[in-house]
Amino acid sequence: MSEAEVSVPVTDPGCPILVARFWRAGWASRKARSFSIAVRCALICSLFPVPCFLLLTGCAKNQDPNTVTMIIESSPANLDPRIGTDAQAEHIDSLLFDALVRRDEHFGLQPFLATRWENPDPLTWIFHLRTDTRFHDGRLLTSRDVKFTIDSILDGTVISVKAGSFTTTDHIDAPDPATVVFHLKKSDPALPFNLCDGAIGIVPYGSGRDFAHHPIGSGPFTFVSQQLDRDVIIARAPSYWDALPNIARVRFIVVPDVTTQALELEKGSADVESNPSNFDIVSALSRNPHLAVEYGPGTILNYLTFNMRDLILRDQRVRTAIALAINRPLIIQALYRGQARLAESLLPPEHWTFTNDLDQHNYDPAAANTLLDQAGYRHDAHGVRFHIGMKTSNDETVRLMSVAMQEQLSHIGVALDLRSYEFATFYADLVRGAFQLAPSRWVGGNENPDIFRYAYSTAAFPPHGANRGFYSNPDIDRLLADAISTSDRDHQRADYVRIQQIVAHDLPSLDLWYLNAVIVHNRRLTNIHLNPSGSFDFLRTATLAP
Repeated sequence: MSEAEVSVPVTDPGCPILVARFWRAGWASRKARSFSIAVRCALICSLFPVPCFLLLTGCAKNQDPNTVTMIIESSPANLDPRIGTDAQAEHIDSLLFDALVRRDEHFGLQPFLATRWENPDPLTWIFHLRTDTRFHDGRLLTSRDVKFTIDSILDGTVISVKAGSFTTTDHIDAPDPATVVFHLKKSDPALPFNLCDGAIGIVPYGSGRDFAHHPIGSGPFTFVSQQLDRDVIIARAPSYWDALPNIARVRFIVVPDVTTQALELEKGSADVESNPSNFDIVSALSRNPHLAVEYGPGTILNYLTFNMRDLILRDQRVRTAIALAINRPLIIQALYRGQARLAESLLPPEHWTFTNDLDQHNYDPAAANTLLDQAGYRHDAHGVRFHIGMKTSNDETVRLMSVAMQEQLSHIGVALDLRSYEFATFYADLVRGAFQLAPSRWVGGNENPDIFRYAYSTAAFPPHGANRGFYSNPDIDRLLADAISTSDRDHQRADYVRIQQIVAHDLPSLDLWYLNAVIVHNRRLTNIHLNPSGSFDFLRTATLAP
């Protein structure tokens, strides 16, 4: 494909859609340099409104007055809360299952299934449970279920990366139905955070490996059905111990394509979408009188993971050069219409352990070139120093972001070879570390400082945790061990500040930006309360007009 074939007038109101089509053609050809103009057009044109044809759709379909139809971009990988770690699974699980504790808006912990808890000595945590909680099948939820949930992760009944969050647990006792006692091998002040909503939900005693096919929880909604790549249906749980949801039924429909997502909202066949990926389309939808858009600060973190076992990427100078060659502010403005904040840490700026005293990775291609020269990578006759492969999902915004990065990295002689996959395939490769470079997101988990142990501890290599780039640093391991050896917050903060500084220098991953929380919804859906983590918890309190 020649450059002439991708030239598009930036004043054309259809430019963003046309560029996306040209981009898809370029993607299929896999000739990175042949469609560089398309990338430039995309970055410019995405600042203009999406074509108004999105606003000229036909009449809305008749909606079930008792059902909210919500768009999700992919099927949840696994609805067993002990296993599922993708965003869709964790968000839906938070409606089906309850945790021992829940996070508040300041990332502190509040009672949930546990009415209170205590830490009488460094190696003991005692949780006192509600006595009126029942699973959706009528069984009473007791300490035996809590003990089984964690034991089944640790003893291999289910294979889960969440086992890495409980490595300090020696054994668990259930002395009576309302008391569960965690006995630890060493102090772990982060244990309550690893038992909170979004991290783990409690399952019934005896739940096996096939539990995800028909999950039974104790949350405000009960599971009805799931059809892979089509939908998930949940219904209000009439026996829920807390306030009942106003909504009787929620149908999550799987719609991977962003344009189709917009059309579903436009014509009224879908009621709501949380954190849509295309902000140009969100801007266009905001002009529809039947739709409303809610914005708020978010904690969802987009990042790139480097595989530290790769012969090229294991060099810190190469990783830093790649970071300096990516123009993050331009991508934020072009693809997200400014609805994101630059990130240099896993933790959001509002977190009590966050520090901004870190190596900054501002756009500086000249410095990037110098680092690659120092690392010994010279340009060949075609201006290429080396090739790096990047795997992505088939989400369109992720792919556009990747193409923008491909274009920017080409200016320092790095040829980024892009491969996109259906989400389940991409995610399977991601969680086992089968990639050179891969984009991903932290959704909710990065609100807990123990994320550093889960993501960067040597003990958290797949399948034992989320250290998918196989990063190992003895200083990080030592600081992590020290941070969990004390309950003194000042001591902990000092450790976590130093961890952030080391990670920002070593760059096992590049933190890109925190996305703002966004919900697009039909105006018949009201009482929407945004959650910074992008969870679906707003469905607990939302109201559906007749």
